[in-house]
Amino acid sequence: MSATFQLEGQEFMALNGGPQFRFTPVISFFVNCETQQEMDEVWEKLSEGGKKDRCGWLKDKYGLLWQIIPYALGKMLGDKAPEKSKRVMQAMWRIDKIDIKSFEEEMGVSKWKFRR
Repeated sequence: MSATFQLEGQEFMALNGGPQFRFTPVISFFVNCETQQEMDEVWEKLSEGGKKDRCGWLKDKYGLLWQIIPYALGKMLGDKAPEKSKRVMQAMWRIDKIDIKSFEEEMGVSKWKFRR
């Protein structure tokens, strides 16, 4: 009925709630990445056999939802200037896999700190 497992040092617990509970977009995993290369690798590996979607989201071959994002995205979305965070969200809705360089160009920032 239950299992525990680790991914990259993070411990998870899974529970079999029965067939009435299905995967939905309500539950997803975020993968924070430091480089474009890391984002590209994770994006390709996790989407293999699944489906790529908008805003850095993908569905893996098991139906789990993931969002592959740069570390700085949370800071950008939470910017104290509402117009900036709104521009970030609008830009997110127009893209699939996040490309840091294109995102920086669209947002009008240069070399945004995409690291922790």
